[in-house]
Amino acid sequence: MNLAYIPSPTFSKFEIGPVTIRMYAVCILIGICVAVWILTKRWRKLGGTFDQVLDTTLVTVPCALVGARLYHCITTPDQYFPPTGDLVNILKVWEGGMAIFGGISVGALTAFLWCRHRRYPFALLADSIAPALMVAQAIGRLGNWFNQELYGKPTTLPWGLKLNDADAIGKTEICYDGQACPTGTLFHPPFLYEMIWNLIGAALIVWLGHRLASSLKAGQQFAMYLMWYGLGRTWIESIRINYSTIILGLRINVWTAILCFILGAILFVVLWRYGGDTADLSKRLTAVTADELERASIAEEQAQAKKRNANK
Repeated sequence: MNLAYIPSPTFSKFEIGPVTIRMYAVCILIGICVAVWILTKRWRKLGGTFDQVLDTTLVTVPCALVGARLYHCITTPDQYFPPTGDLVNILKVWEGGMAIFGGISVGALTAFLWCRHRRYPFALLADSIAPALMVAQAIGRLGNWFNQELYGKPTTLPWGLKLNDADAIGKTEICYDGQACPTGTLFHPPFLYEMIWNLIGAALIVWLGHRLASSLKAGQQFAMYLMWYGLGRTWIESIRINYSTIILGLRINVWTAILCFILGAILFVVLWRYGGDTADLSKRLTAVTADELERASIAEEQAQAKKRNANK
């Protein structure tokens, strides 16, 4: 008999009139909002503005969400593609299935192209968002808790997760090896492990960013993010028991996590040798910001002048 455990929520959605609000989406939305707040504070210190962050967010986040969904569907194709799946299921995002690796990839590419278009130093944006991403991912993982999904192997540890009969996705999952688990079985809570890992990583990146501010090159804090998340996801992913495509004996996300770590390590070394200086790029961002503010001021004066002439 297990005397201590983590209970599962008794609901995964609620209704306001005819609208159904799913906690999975709420957790993601809260994570995005917190990330924008952290990003804004760090970006302003480098010479940017909130409007720049807002514009970048409005362009990047939708693309990242699409990337996260498509990665999940492509790497677990049985439910989404013929002959065993239905393409319509790709649109059913409320049923869960948003893969952070797809979101990172597509989001980073979108942000890079946007920064090139707006003349913002991408390396500064990447550094600014690194800890923000980790906090956002930590908050977003609560959505798995509400859905009772993506839990790990059975355990007797006092922080094991206990499932219930609430209307949640995870209650339809098999235990392991296709067998039903005995009533009262507890499971490892990967969502909790990843939350803790990510919050530690966010704090570590911020601390090292201040501690090594004079020696770190622009973009290296984002490289730290890739290494830290890739390292953590490698072991966290290995204890999950939900369905996953297996390649050479490992879950596909384990391979992706290993690749994430390797790319982060390579990026860190390359930037150490060839990366730009944060102070120099900050001056460039400050100049771009000043130019944008001047253009906005001129445009506002012209609009007011037209309005005055129209009222004469």
